[in-house]
Amino acid sequence: MSITKKLKDFIAPDDEIFELSDEEVSAMSQYENPRHKGVPKMPADVRMVLFEPRSFDEAEEIASHLKQRRAAVINLHRLPREDAQRCIDVLTGVVFALDGTIQKIGHNVILCTPRSIGVDGEINLEANE
Repeated sequence: MSITKKLKDFIAPDDEIFELSDEEVSAMSQYENPRHKGVPKMPADVRMVLFEPRSFDEAEEIASHLKQRRAAVINLHRLPREDAQRCIDVLTGVVFALDGTIQKIGHNVILCTPRSIGVDGEINLEANE
């Protein structure tokens, strides 16, 4: 064996070829394509809508999207404090009527979801943890 062949084999050895049985192939495909039990398959047309309202009047548009079973992320930082609170109050009522969820996901940012869209996890907004 020449020195170049030895060096080549040391740096990039030829991989051995393994033959797999049908059972081994099906067992491996289980890991490549895991089935998530308990997580419902989402329809292809599920949408999330992002809003940055500049007036309280836009709360009606957000509510309309929620009624159409769309999730909404609302950034309230452009609204005056009083209007932002009124908007949250209206959306809380809409979400309650739809049996959905509303949660704060950032400073002046909320996530509203109808019942048909599940949300896993929680965001901790406290700086000291």
